[in-house]
Amino acid sequence: QVQLVESGGGLVQAGGSLRLSCAASGRTVSSLGMGWFRQAPGKEREFVAVISRSTGSTYYADSVKGRFTISRDNAKNTVYLQMNSLKPEDTAVYYCAGALLAGLVTRSRDYEYWGQGTQVTVSS
Repeated sequence: QVQLVESGGGLVQAGGSLRLSCAASGRTVSSLGMGWFRQAPGKEREFVAVISRSTGSTYYADSVKGRFTISRDNAKNTVYLQMNSLKPEDTAVYYCAGALLAGLVTRSRDYEYWGQGTQVTVSS
């Protein structure tokens, strides 16, 4: 049974930084495509970033490119999302997800495993 547990969310001022963590159990993060998604109030869940299971390639949504960085630590079986230059529009619940598919998986329906989410609030 795969479990994903996010942490690191909180309240930060615009321009600040946060690092989200996603600790996995039941399967190694290197054997899954690991993604981050977010959902703001009244909006659909949207893709943020992904790191592929095989090569560790990364891909980002245009809205976060250049500001967010996804990475993984195989020894800790944890995936991170470093978020810099945060904007109020980044406010959302952030979810970590794992996919069995190879490649850069960006569709939420292709992910089998989901964490419970962590709230990120960016004040102006």
